[in-house]
Amino acid sequence: MRFATRGGGCDQRIVALFTAVFSDAEGEQEGAAIGSLVHGLLEGTDPRDIEVVTAEDDGVLVGAAIFTRLRYPRDSRVVFLLSPMAVSTARQGMGVGQRLLSHALQALRAGGVDVVITYGDPDFYGRVGFAPVSEETAPPPLPLSRPEGWLGLALSAAQLTPIPGPSSCVAALNDPHHW
Repeated sequence: MRFATRGGGCDQRIVALFTAVFSDAEGEQEGAAIGSLVHGLLEGTDPRDIEVVTAEDDGVLVGAAIFTRLRYPRDSRVVFLLSPMAVSTARQGMGVGQRLLSHALQALRAGGVDVVITYGDPDFYGRVGFAPVSEETAPPPLPLSRPEGWLGLALSAAQLTPIPGPSSCVAALNDPHHW
């Protein structure tokens, strides 16, 4: 498996992957919505505020994770938000997602990112070190519909200490529907 890290800029293969995976899991309407979100993230996010990590196997895109800057103006730490992430339906359950995230987190650490936050399944993300964080520890940019899915990971040896809010996310994610 080959991993690559890149900035923004639209790649239709990435949009198609997310659309297909979320359509398979949650229906075509959700697949189209996530595909649109991914297109917006790739096209509309400042390249300094986005990292896209992909996994390819024999030249076929099998996974992708999108990280965008989460700003906490009252804190000097560099914080990124992992959202969304997808592994092709046919490759789920084979460790692709964990390997993709392990590679991504190493790349982010090497690039000076201090903290990564995500909003998702605690069981899955817990396998690569994410743990639940309270909204007081890392205030989200918008109200959370599922606070139990708010997870964080310090990329340094230190524990994740409170990050003073408020926070803000990139424009494409600044929609209550995503939270």
